[in-house]
Amino acid sequence: MTQDARDQEHSNSDQSNPGQPDKAEQQDSTDQSEVVGNEDLATAFLRETEVVEETVEDGKKIRRRGIYLLPNLFTTSALFAGFFAVVAGINGEFTSAAVAIFIAMVLDGLDGRVARMTNTQSEFGAEYDSLADMISFGMAPALVAFTWILQDIGKTGWVVAFLYVACAALRLARFNVQIGSVDKKWFIGLPSPSAAALVAACVWTFHSFDADAFGFKLLMLVVVAAAGVLMVSNIRYYSFKDLDFKKPVPFVVLLAIVLAFVMISVEPSVMLLLLFGTYVASGPVLAVMRKAKTSR
Repeated sequence: MTQDARDQEHSNSDQSNPGQPDKAEQQDSTDQSEVVGNEDLATAFLRETEVVEETVEDGKKIRRRGIYLLPNLFTTSALFAGFFAVVAGINGEFTSAAVAIFIAMVLDGLDGRVARMTNTQSEFGAEYDSLADMISFGMAPALVAFTWILQDIGKTGWVVAFLYVACAALRLARFNVQIGSVDKKWFIGLPSPSAAALVAACVWTFHSFDADAFGFKLLMLVVVAAAGVLMVSNIRYYSFKDLDFKKPVPFVVLLAIVLAFVMISVEPSVMLLLLFGTYVASGPVLAVMRKAKTSR
C-alpha cells in the first residue's frame, strides 16, 4: 500500500467517526459516572434511613436529626448480653446464660441514668430500650428456663414459657404508656428485670446443685408462671427512684453495702436468689398488709 493510500484510509476513518472519543476517554467517563452514581446512592441511603425526632427546646418545637451514641451503646450491650444468654442456654451453658442475664440487668440500669446525666434522652432511645428489654428480660429467661428443665414437662412447659414472654411484652407496653402518669416511687407490677433475675437465679442455683428431680421441675414451673403473672398485676413494687445518692449517709450504710458484696461473692447464685426472691415477695406481702390495715 502506497503512502497516499494509507493517508486516504486514515482520513476516511476520521471522517466516519466524527467527534467520537477514543476508548481511554470512554473508560474515564464511565468511571466518573459510576463514582457519581455511588455517591448519590449513599447520600440517598443516609437521608432515607436518618432518624428524625420532634422535640421541644426552650418552648419551641424543633426537628432533631440523628441519635445519641453513648446511652444507646449501653442498650446495645444489654441486648447483646440477652442474646448471648439465649445462645448459651441453647448450647447447655446455663450458668453462663444466667450470668449474662444479670449483666444485661446491670447495663439496662445504666443506660437510662447515663442518658439523664448527659442530657441525651430521646424517644428513639426509649423505644430501643424497650425492644432490648423484651429480648433480655422476656425471651432470654423463658428460653433458658425452657431449655434447662421446662421442656421435660412437655406441652405445659412451653405454654408456661410463652406465658412469661407474653406477660413481659404486656408489662413493657403498659409501662411505656404509663410513663408520667404514675407515682415514680412505685412500679405497677413486677419490673421485667426483676422477674428475669428471679428466673435466672433459680436456673443458676438449681443447675449448680444438679437439681433435676420432678419436684424442682414443678417449682420452676410455678416460679416462671408466677413471675409472668406478677409482671401484669396491679401489685405495687418499690422503685428505689426516690433515693438520693448525693446526700451524706451514716457510715454504717456503707459498711452494710460492703458486707452485702462479701456475702454475694461467697455464693453468688444463692444470695442473688434470696435477694430477688425477697423483692418479688415484697409486693404481695405489702399489698396484704395495706389491705389488712384499711379493713380495720
